[in-house]
Amino acid sequence: MAEGEITNNSSKEGVNENKNNKSCINGTDKTSEKKASMKDPETFCCLLQPGNADSSPDYIGIRRFLLARKAESSSYRRLDWRCNGKGYVAYRNYMRRPRKWEKLQTSSRPSTPGNSGPWNSRSGSFSHLFDAESWNSSKDQRSGSVASTNRSSSLSDSDRPRQRGVEPAYSFVGMHCIFDQCKAAAVTVLKFGHMSSDLLAYGASDGTLVVCSVSDPPSVLKQLNGHSKDVTDFDFSSNNQYIASSSKDKTVRVWELSKGLCIRIIYGVSPQLCIRFHPVNNNFLSVGNANKEITVFNFSTGRIITKSNFDSEVTSMDHDHTGQLIFCGDAQGCIYTASMESRTGALSRSLRYKSGNKLKCPVATVQYRSFSLMTKGPVLLSCTQDGSLSFFSINLESQGYLTLRCSLKLTSRIHTIRASFCPLLSLEKGEYIVAGSEDTHVNFYDLTRPKHTCVNKLQGHGFPVIGVAWNHGENLLASSDLYGVVIVWKRAKTK
Repeated sequence: MAEGEITNNSSKEGVNENKNNKSCINGTDKTSEKKASMKDPETFCCLLQPGNADSSPDYIGIRRFLLARKAESSSYRRLDWRCNGKGYVAYRNYMRRPRKWEKLQTSSRPSTPGNSGPWNSRSGSFSHLFDAESWNSSKDQRSGSVASTNRSSSLSDSDRPRQRGVEPAYSFVGMHCIFDQCKAAAVTVLKFGHMSSDLLAYGASDGTLVVCSVSDPPSVLKQLNGHSKDVTDFDFSSNNQYIASSSKDKTVRVWELSKGLCIRIIYGVSPQLCIRFHPVNNNFLSVGNANKEITVFNFSTGRIITKSNFDSEVTSMDHDHTGQLIFCGDAQGCIYTASMESRTGALSRSLRYKSGNKLKCPVATVQYRSFSLMTKGPVLLSCTQDGSLSFFSINLESQGYLTLRCSLKLTSRIHTIRASFCPLLSLEKGEYIVAGSEDTHVNFYDLTRPKHTCVNKLQGHGFPVIGVAWNHGENLLASSDLYGVVIVWKRAKTK
């Protein structure tokens, strides 16, 4: 009987175990059916590796399984961000956020991907990276031709933590004013007047030039109509009484601002791409064109003084502060140094710097600055259409010999996007550059950093940002986009 009881008990225990196994199997089947649609079959195939007879479970299979699980979780997290209308950049910034900030973030609001954003050093909390107000600001801009606003913008990049008590370089209070007179035409170039903090002008793809005043209250002074195609470039005279503009309609026009009239038209045989007044002798006007040459005109008579030929279309240029050198870039990505006689206007090509990029892209920006903290001397900035920013030191004693000091490769651009030096009034040592981008942001870069070079960004445009320009007081930054909107940003005061 003892044996029978044992057998009966064992049979009962076997039945119970079978029932438990069936219930477990049914439970696992239900959970597996729920997760089957969310998991990749290749994940489980990683375990089906041929194992050795004298070894434990295959290490390679377990490793592949763990790696597959890790990749799967990150992919689903990126999918959640895309479903919520966020971008990959915001997801990257959220993943790179310093862990020390989590305590500060939880004190203000929960740490979730939906409400994470860049660090706002002034308020001490995380501001929303994709604020609905910043995204919809482009719609609000259409309500009036000139509008002033006090809306704040997302400013700092959260790639690297900052010390407490240190104000980030180039922080902005918000938008000072907005201009949208171009009626959905791209604003291709914009500049402030020489030695002026409130005179702003910009040219558009419909051939118009708009002259504005950004002083309170902001207003439009003149609208200059005459070009039949895109305004490629323009420049103020030293006294800001005249503007010389170049266009793809093969003409150069000289405008008198006080009357708002075109007082001279210079006809060419090819599109005129860039233009500059001589910094010392304003009677000389240098124009680069698509005919692979720079032509120096007499401003008073409109006659040609001299010409200099180059290897490709001259797309951008700038003078040094003495007027003895011209730095220009062409459509193949090369940068030239040419000597110019200030008395006669004679022009002679001296040096050429050829970039190592295999892709030959046009040079969109060539900008000269007489002093730099890093080189303790004159420097040159160049920006090409493929997103290459280059920073050169200039040896004035060797006819403007260029030495590449640092460079930065950004994403390639479809449109011609310009860049500019940032003011030297920063609390940090570095070479800061501001540039537009096709992600609708105005980005600030430090070329001396090995990584995390984007130190700040301004959000407010609804279309790719094409042009940027600082005023003489360096407290206002103007940016233009592809839809004809110009935003003037007000910089925060530094102590």
